[in-house]
Amino acid sequence: MKNKLQILLAVTSLALAALACQAVTGGSAVPATESGVPMIENTLPPADTDVPLPTETEEPPVASDVLFDDDFTSGGRESWGTGTDADSSVEYVDDALNIQLFTDNYVVWTYPNETEYENIHMEVTVINNGTDSDTAFGFFCYKQYPIDDSRYYFAVTPNGQYAIGKAALAQDDVFLTNNNEWADSELIAKDAPSYRLGADCGNGTLTLYVDGQQIDSVSDSTYTNGSIALFTWSGKDITTVNVTFDDFLMTQLP
Repeated sequence: MKNKLQILLAVTSLALAALACQAVTGGSAVPATESGVPMIENTLPPADTDVPLPTETEEPPVASDVLFDDDFTSGGRESWGTGTDADSSVEYVDDALNIQLFTDNYVVWTYPNETEYENIHMEVTVINNGTDSDTAFGFFCYKQYPIDDSRYYFAVTPNGQYAIGKAALAQDDVFLTNNNEWADSELIAKDAPSYRLGADCGNGTLTLYVDGQQIDSVSDSTYTNGSIALFTWSGKDITTVNVTFDDFLMTQLP
């Protein structure tokens, strides 16, 4: 992955909710007698009306390993960075996140926040709307802030190739898989309508999944935490790229 990079900043927003309480009160009936019939006094002791009500207990919180998820519908459109210029476009289109590139050998990425995560699993659905099978797409993880050039990345192409890479400031990228070369995998369907990509970053291990199948796994502990991103890469001979991302999910690894 080369040096022409574009950073798209994201703006996050918080929403607050309020709770309301409502009290319910009741009354009692007054007894009556028929005319001319003497009332007989009730000599039985009154019933105990001070029976304690059951104590309400709070439900225990439900444990969840979900750190962030987004289906890119209109409700969450303040999260990921968007924008368009002469080289690229990142915009929400049809309840998904669309990235287009208009320059060869160009990389563009977008991220939802600058939170530093560690020991994570990510998933996203990717659709290649273009016709070039050498288009690459995937994840960044452990992106170092503010040095965006330092990170791990997982790249997949529709022609069945993949790479798990490491980038560092002022250094050439290194593919940690296949002796620093793109690798072919029969587990990656060629020119499929869509791909469900997955990646683990944690405990010194980087693992790539496609459509639920493990493609490759490597060990590297250069970076131990950092932020995440989605990216698209046009390659050296591609001038037009159109890729759609949908249904992003990030969970905590054990």
